[in-house]
Amino acid sequence: MNMIAKKFPTAAFIDGQWVTSAKTFAVTDPATCAEVATVPDLGGEDAGRAIDAASRALPAWSAKTAKERAAIMKRWFDLITAESESLAQLMTTEQGKPLVEARAEVAYGASFIEWFAEEGKRAYGRIIPTNVASKRYLTIKQPIGVVAAIAPWNFPIAMITRKVAPALASGCTIVVKPAAETPLCALALAKLALDAGVPPGVLNIVTTSDAAAVGKVLCDDGRVRKLSFTGSAAVGKILYRQCADTVKKLTLELGGNAPFLVFDDANLDLAVAGAMASKYRNAGQTCVCANRILVQSGIYDRFAASLVEAVNKLAVGPGLEAGNTIGPLITKEAIERVETLVAEAVKNGAKVLTGGAVDPAGPLFFRPSVIGGVTPDMSIVREEIFGPVAALVRFDTEAEAIEIANDTPFGLAAYLFSRDLSRAWRVAEKLDAGMVGVNEGIFSNEVVPFGGVKESGLGREGGAEGLEEYLEVKYICLGAIDE
Repeated sequence: MNMIAKKFPTAAFIDGQWVTSAKTFAVTDPATCAEVATVPDLGGEDAGRAIDAASRALPAWSAKTAKERAAIMKRWFDLITAESESLAQLMTTEQGKPLVEARAEVAYGASFIEWFAEEGKRAYGRIIPTNVASKRYLTIKQPIGVVAAIAPWNFPIAMITRKVAPALASGCTIVVKPAAETPLCALALAKLALDAGVPPGVLNIVTTSDAAAVGKVLCDDGRVRKLSFTGSAAVGKILYRQCADTVKKLTLELGGNAPFLVFDDANLDLAVAGAMASKYRNAGQTCVCANRILVQSGIYDRFAASLVEAVNKLAVGPGLEAGNTIGPLITKEAIERVETLVAEAVKNGAKVLTGGAVDPAGPLFFRPSVIGGVTPDMSIVREEIFGPVAALVRFDTEAEAIEIANDTPFGLAAYLFSRDLSRAWRVAEKLDAGMVGVNEGIFSNEVVPFGGVKESGLGREGGAEGLEEYLEVKYICLGAIDE
C-alpha cells in the first residue's frame, strides 16, 4: 500500500463501523499508474444496509438542536483543517491534481462544513398574517430525511462536503457513494467525522466499482427521500428516471459547456489570467471550466498570442513534485477523448497554437494546449472537453457571441470580460447559465449558490440555497384561537 494511504482507512464505513469485503478493487495513482490501495467492492445489499443504518440514526440526529449538530460539525472542520496537508497529499495521490490545488480544495471542502454548521441554525419558518380571526398560520422547516449522495472524482473532498454538510446541518442522515477512482478521500473524511463525534449511521460511505447497482438501490428505496448527484448528464438522466417511482427530491449537477466571452474592450491581461484560472485548473477537469473561449475579432490575435505565452509557462508532471502545475488526466479513456476532439478539430481546419498531444511526462498527461480557428460546429465546441485544451472561436458582434454561447443544451457556468459596465450587465442577463463570472475566472465558494439551468441540472449547492435543498416546509394552521 502507498505510504500516504496508510494514514487513513481503506475500508468502507457503515453504521459507525469499518466494513471489509472479500471482493475489492484497486485505487491507482494516475500520475504513475501504480496501485495506491485496495478498497471493498460493495454491492446493492451493502447499500441497503447503509440505508438501514441511516434510517435508524435519523430520529436521534434530527432531534438534536441545530446548535448541538453545529458543535459536532465544527469539531469535524477543525480535524480536517489539522490534517489538511495529509489530506492534500492523499488527494493528489489518488486524483492527480497538483499539490497546491489539492491544498486549496481541502480548505474549500472544509469551508462547507464550517458554513453549514452555522447556517443550520437559520432554518427559519415564518408567521403568515391570518385572513380568519380565529386562525393563525405558520410554517416550520424540517429535515427531509435520509439522503443519498453520489460524488465525482474531480473534486473528491469538496464535492462530498458540499452535499454532506448541509444534510447533516439540517438534521438529515446520509449515504455517500464516492467515485471508484477516488474513494480514499471520502473514507478519510469519514474517519475524521467519527473522531469528531458524528454518531453511527449519520454518515455512511459505500465504496464500489458497480455504480449502477448501488445507484439503483439508492434510487429505488423509498426511505431515501433525496438524491444529490454530481456527474455526467447521461448518468444523471438515468438516476432522474429511477427516482421517479419514489418521487425523491433531486439535486443534479450534470456538467456544462461553459462559454468564456472576451470582448474588444476587455482588459487583456485580466482576461488571459481569467482564462488560465478557469481553463487549466485541475488539468481542465472541472465542470465549470471554460470550454469555449469566444474572442471578439478586434482582440482575437493579441489574446491568442498572450494566452499561448501563458500556457507555455505551465509545468506538466506528477502533482506531488514541487513546481508542477498540470497533473494527469484521470484515465486512459479521458486521454483518448481529448486526443480525438483535438484531431477532429484540426482535420476540420483548426490550428494547434501550442500543445495538442500527450506529454512525455506519462501516458495520462496531456500537454496544455491552445487550438485556434475553431468554429462553433466542431465537436470540441459542442462537447465538454474535460482536458487542458482551450478552443478559441472568433466572433464579431455582441449578438453573435450570445447566440453562440447559448447554443448548447447545457447551462452551468459562463464568463465574460469587458470594461463596459452596461455590456457586462446586459450580456450576463442574456447568458443561459446558472452562474456567470464577470471579469472573473473563478467564482465558486461556500457562501454562494452553485448550480445550472437546462440540462446542467436541478437545484443549488452552497449558500443559503444549499440548505433549503435538504429541508421540507411544513405549514401548520392553528384554529379556535378565540375560544
